[in-house]
Amino acid sequence: MRSALYVPGDRPDMLAKAPSRGADALIVDLEDAVPLAGKDRARAMVAAWLAGRGTEPGGPAIWVRINPGERGHDDVRALLGRGVTGFFVAKTESPEDIEAVAGLLADDPSAVLCPVLESAAAVLAAPRIANCPRVARLQLGEADLRAELGVSLGPGEPELLWARSHVVLASAAAGLAPPMAPAATDVGDLGALRASTEAFKRLGFRGRTCVHPAQLLVIHEVFTPTPTELADARDLVDRFDSAAGGAMLDEGGRLIDEAIVRRARRLLSETGTSPSGT
Repeated sequence: MRSALYVPGDRPDMLAKAPSRGADALIVDLEDAVPLAGKDRARAMVAAWLAGRGTEPGGPAIWVRINPGERGHDDVRALLGRGVTGFFVAKTESPEDIEAVAGLLADDPSAVLCPVLESAAAVLAAPRIANCPRVARLQLGEADLRAELGVSLGPGEPELLWARSHVVLASAAAGLAPPMAPAATDVGDLGALRASTEAFKRLGFRGRTCVHPAQLLVIHEVFTPTPTELADARDLVDRFDSAAGGAMLDEGGRLIDEAIVRRARRLLSETGTSPSGT
């Protein structure tokens, strides 16, 4: 999942067009994108949209960002079993928040959760939240986190480096999919989007959420391995396996061992590519 496009849940016109925008996934937003007075109406709109979609093989995965607390529980009850891959749980603060939502999923064994960590307490609890039932990945909500911390981002954004790396580490330790990078709100600056997306990729994020279809091309380019990268990974794994494991030198005289080959194996696994290229 290289990209996930946020779509306001109270905009039927945008919902109708969203599946054709080219994102790998959609996040139908019932939280921040919807004013308080329109929450119930938006939920009903999304339920109707999901009911009318039918089955679209090859289309984007559908996630829903639910509201925090009991309102979010109502969101899940209304939308569960309607073809939703899972739910982004906004304002997750503790494992108890996720356990409460997970308890609502008994009738849909395939539905999963993505806790959105938007506070200092949530980030510090990330390892425990990551091990809760039904959690498939974690998401960092940086706008609210920055507001709570009083952080202003400088060049390279080192102010949030610890929080970002902590979420990547907690995800890996729990065996979850890597987190997706938070959305960039400056839609017009695609150069800055590319630079920051590449920086997130170096930190271990895989994929990025976005707020506008214009951002998709850049995000896909960053997170799609090139044919050369895939060929090099296949060659590395094949030569290492043919040598029956153990340390070896590549053609450039660099040491290759299992720790290095693991990265190549992971790349092939993430793209569904076999070492032999078949």
